[in-house]
Amino acid sequence: MKKRMIVLGLVLQLSAQAADYFPPAGHWATASPASLNVNEQRLADAVTYAIASENRASRDQAIVQATTFGAKEPYDQIIGPMSVRAPANGLIIYQGKLIARWGEVDSVDMTHSITKTFLTTVTGLAWQKGFIRDLQDKVGAYMPQGVDLYQGEHNSQITWDHLLRQTSDWQGSLWGKPDWADRPEGKTPADWPNRPLRAPGSYYKYNDVRVNLLALSTLYVWRKPLPTVLNEQIMQPIGASSTWRWYGYDNSWIELDGQRIQSVSGGGHWGGGLFINAWDLARFGYLFLRDGNWQGTELISKEWIKLARTGGKANPEYGFANWFLNPGRKALPNAPETAVTFQGAGRNIIYIDKENDLLMVARWIGNGDELNQLVGKVLAALPE
Repeated sequence: MKKRMIVLGLVLQLSAQAADYFPPAGHWATASPASLNVNEQRLADAVTYAIASENRASRDQAIVQATTFGAKEPYDQIIGPMSVRAPANGLIIYQGKLIARWGEVDSVDMTHSITKTFLTTVTGLAWQKGFIRDLQDKVGAYMPQGVDLYQGEHNSQITWDHLLRQTSDWQGSLWGKPDWADRPEGKTPADWPNRPLRAPGSYYKYNDVRVNLLALSTLYVWRKPLPTVLNEQIMQPIGASSTWRWYGYDNSWIELDGQRIQSVSGGGHWGGGLFINAWDLARFGYLFLRDGNWQGTELISKEWIKLARTGGKANPEYGFANWFLNPGRKALPNAPETAVTFQGAGRNIIYIDKENDLLMVARWIGNGDELNQLVGKVLAALPE
């Protein structure tokens, strides 16, 4: 009993020290698994599993687009940059320290819909600064004269909260892509343009056209490029590299305050989105593991994080885009109910587990139960 209490005290002491650690630019402190009471063989088995569970689809993201979305959707033309990805790679951070890595973690690859989490974070920064007064406000009231994105009886009812939760059911076309063309509904192609219209807030639909609408609307509020906002407000303070880039489409340019600015996309569905390496994804995830704080400075408010990680009425397993939640441990049975993932196609994952002070980046893992199995193997390696 006395020995167990000593071990518990040591774990609590290490956890307190971990909360005070923030990796400086260009470096992340490592620790041997044994020094943190992590089972080295089980951890090695988890890494071996992650490598063996690489997504079997083509590494050429343009080919993946053509054979997945492109095979099922109209208006499937690629209008933004694509890339050929690296093999499976990832990082495991426990109690603030790097305890495992695999693959080409320096490779700057598409991150697909994890881009959405960066986007909603930038929208959140506008809210923190008071540029957006209330998330229940109708978005149309924030648009400049001549911008008709929110006209009509249906679209005029859309709020910021609806856009953030993917429940707006916005109707229209943006950058040449009609809303109904993304994951079209209906038995035949003739049904697609005549989809059911739902009251904003009542129905969850994962839809990249509407996420791109959030990006454009947030751009109008910030009045400067969103990559610039992200870089100044988040990426530079957390010591991210200079290699990441956030792209839009060939045709997603607007004139704003006399300048030509590209509106970025919220993913890689038609190309574009965030191109980034595993280290920078880990820093972004670590910021949320530490409640939005970085070295004593609150970059993201705890109130925003609480809102982002609260499930919506239309989908309790989804907070703000792209916060995937785990109520009832249905999505990830091996993870705690409080665990959160940021997810992108391919499959790109940032796994945030505050209960275990664990952060994991897993890139290009399979689309089935592989993530759940990997989480289980990593947790099995941690001290009880």
